[in-house]
Amino acid sequence: MPPRRSVDDLASRKRFEPSEIEPRLISAWLESGLFHPAAEGSAADNYSIAIPPPNVTGVLHMGHAFGAAIQDALIRSARMSGRRTKWIFGTDHAGIATQTQVERALIAEGTTRAELGREAFIERAWRWREEYGSTIVEQYKRLGASCDFEDERFTLDPDYAAAVVRVFVALHERGYIHRDHYLVNWDPGSGSAISDLEVEEREVDDSLFFIAYSVADGRDEIVVATVRPETMLADVAIAVHPDDERYTHLIGRTAILPLVGRRLPIIADDYVKPEFGTGALKVTPAHDQNDFDIGRRHSLPVISVVGEDGRMTAEAGEPFAGMTVAEAKAAVVGALEAEGRLRGNQPLTHAVPFSQRSGVRIEPLISLQWFMRMDELARPAIDVVKRGEVRFHPERWTRVYLDWMETIRPWCVSRQLWWGHRLPVYYCDACEETYVSASAPERCGACDGPVRQDEDVLDTWFSSALWPFATLGWPEQTPALAAFYPGDALVTAREIIYLWVARMIMMGLEFTGSVPFSDVAITSVIQAPDGRRMSKSLGTGIDPLDEIAKHGADAVRFGLLAMGSSQDVRYSDEKIGQGQDLANKLFNAARFAVLSIDPEAVAEPAPTAIEDRWILSRLARIDRVLGERLAGFDFAHAALDLYDFVYGELCDWYIELVKPRLRGEDRGTLSSTLRFVLRETLAIAHPLIPFVTEEMWSYVREDGEGLLAGHVRAPLGDGLIDPEAEAALERMIAATQAVRSWRDSVNVKPGAPVIARIDATGYEDTAHLIAQQARLELRERDSNGSEPQASVAIPGGSLSILEGVDTEAQARRAEKRREVLRAEITRAQAKLSNDAFVTNAPPEVVAKEQQKLRELEEELQAQ
Repeated sequence: MPPRRSVDDLASRKRFEPSEIEPRLISAWLESGLFHPAAEGSAADNYSIAIPPPNVTGVLHMGHAFGAAIQDALIRSARMSGRRTKWIFGTDHAGIATQTQVERALIAEGTTRAELGREAFIERAWRWREEYGSTIVEQYKRLGASCDFEDERFTLDPDYAAAVVRVFVALHERGYIHRDHYLVNWDPGSGSAISDLEVEEREVDDSLFFIAYSVADGRDEIVVATVRPETMLADVAIAVHPDDERYTHLIGRTAILPLVGRRLPIIADDYVKPEFGTGALKVTPAHDQNDFDIGRRHSLPVISVVGEDGRMTAEAGEPFAGMTVAEAKAAVVGALEAEGRLRGNQPLTHAVPFSQRSGVRIEPLISLQWFMRMDELARPAIDVVKRGEVRFHPERWTRVYLDWMETIRPWCVSRQLWWGHRLPVYYCDACEETYVSASAPERCGACDGPVRQDEDVLDTWFSSALWPFATLGWPEQTPALAAFYPGDALVTAREIIYLWVARMIMMGLEFTGSVPFSDVAITSVIQAPDGRRMSKSLGTGIDPLDEIAKHGADAVRFGLLAMGSSQDVRYSDEKIGQGQDLANKLFNAARFAVLSIDPEAVAEPAPTAIEDRWILSRLARIDRVLGERLAGFDFAHAALDLYDFVYGELCDWYIELVKPRLRGEDRGTLSSTLRFVLRETLAIAHPLIPFVTEEMWSYVREDGEGLLAGHVRAPLGDGLIDPEAEAALERMIAATQAVRSWRDSVNVKPGAPVIARIDATGYEDTAHLIAQQARLELRERDSNGSEPQASVAIPGGSLSILEGVDTEAQARRAEKRREVLRAEITRAQAKLSNDAFVTNAPPEVVAKEQQKLRELEEELQAQ
């Protein structure tokens, strides 16, 4: 831990230097072992948070920094309350993201994954992880995050991988996991199926084509509207709403598919929207989720005309087979025009699915995949939230979670990748037997033939769903699992409520019987200053490490906490600057106090003046308020409340008020109070701004330990709260500010004495403080009985200015101002009397000029 520092050392330091102090403290903290707690006690006694594991390919971005600032505040606060704390740390293998990075590197070298082969590719991916995986770890350390870096976990660690296999096998045995041909979101960019939650909708300008289908047994035709004419080659039916009178006479009859000649039943289904297009829907089960559902309800066949490579298949027929989807679309439209089947088109802007992973447009395809049934797993996860065993902050996210969980769909858990947890599934090609097993069978038990393992890997989110307990050694009943599971809080972003939060709750309940955490804090999104999303590609990204280099980690942490809210917010340089100002102000105040107080003074509340009682009362209140803010996950108000106390009440007022006393006979007892106030302020502020507080603690600590190293403190409680002192100082501060404003308004020189009298009640104990802070000489009455030169309104009455104002100079200034006002009024009146101006100028300009004239006249009247 940082050593105790001497006062002589502090005397030579003139300012807070984050670039020198922060790396030194980080090294000391890491070497202390304090981030790595012993696995003792119970989860109820301890406090733990599991970090959302950053991708192994990642670097620290503003979202990471924001979440880390919140989590570290919670961890440090819990540690200082005396609880054993563990911030579970590690990284995610990030299947698609990492594989994409490695494949790009291979292409740059002139080779591909296929040429390299699976075994060599996996070896290369591990080398990639070793080379780049530690980058973000070091960046978290630079931020000052007190994670358990000594117990770093990785989602492909052997023990973790064994837990993943065990869960997959168990879920299969319980009937939740099965293999089926089903419509999936196929990502041609990554060559893999992805889940619904990895799909993003984008607005696309398209064309809606109207295509005429002949009815087989007469002269009727039925016109359908579609934005994807190329998929009509896979049509198996036409659907209409059963109550749509335009088409009831066609239900049960047969239509002929243009270009192909396939006979299509005309069916009735409630899903069809009569108001969209023509009210007739082409049914293509292989390429649309809603059509797939209609096909299942009506036992329709499935024809696939788009392949996994994004090209038309042989089933599309000549001349379309082999074309890209875009080429086929143009060719089909041309062929329909040639046959006279196109009844027109119109522009349409609509939402189209794209892969969040590759950015390529999704192709809904029928694919043989492994699916996980979610309905039964979701029920208990819904119940624990409804019962309040898991609470969302802000509370509105509870409804978002419940709405999705109550309509949850099967989850496609297999991915056509090589990097990840390979499915523990084995096939015998000879007799088509399938084995799901934690260990590979040597031979097929049915025919003694050879077996092969499935080529696919699990969705990354499957393994991430086990993070809170698999990181602690589950399925073994380890001391760490007993000590730190279930955890206390989860801090994460809204976009992974479904991907990760919900699945952790389901898996935690299914395999441990407990929820993985009791509170979920959903962070706001920090946008670029112009309101766009932060993105390097858009040029709107802001690197938190650059900000740390410029302003210090305390400033960045404070600024992010202060700018966070329940809504998305724009990045604020002002808030970062506010954090830097706070760190500097606290450093300077602590330095002054340490150099001024009696070095032998014991830190204890020993008030001898009303300002001592006031600061002790305000200290107790901010202690209570910050505790409530952190408990309620209200970090923005916690940060700003701390700022107001330290910057305003402690530094701008209390320290200024006691400076004369530190040079007088009261120095001894005042030193005890000031030392106590300083120590408690540093301790209270430490979770939010740990560096400056730890640094200054090294000059005032008494127990030989650092602030982080176990300074256990109980809340100050209500014993120090003094409403009478607070009211008296509130009046004093307001009166002082009123007098300062008056001095500025009449240009009284800062050092010039002003003789005054307080004609107000409530200042019996604070009049001398007003005189000190407002540079007044107070008298009971004026010396010659003359009228006061001026009167300043203050709470409870007024303050009469008896002497000290140059009335002649003041009169000259007032007359000069009146001359300016008269000239401005004459100019404005002339402008408004000009008919050309009033008639031709925009109404808002005329109104603005009229308002300006009124204000000038009011000011002149008040002179």
